[in-house]
Amino acid sequence: MGKSTPMDREAADRISRAAVNNPNSATALTGWDGRARDAADSNEGDDGPIWDDDDE
Repeated sequence: MGKSTPMDREAADRISRAAVNNPNSATALTGWDGRARDAADSNEGDDGPIWDDDDE
């Protein structure tokens, strides 16, 4: 088995964006996006998301 990579803010934001864009996806329905954000918070501190929906 390979070396695991800790969840970072950028990866968590990609997962969260996918859940927002497709609320019926397995990512959204299982709550994986929330767990990814929690893991990134634990690994990097709580700086908030790097993407902002207001920019779109």
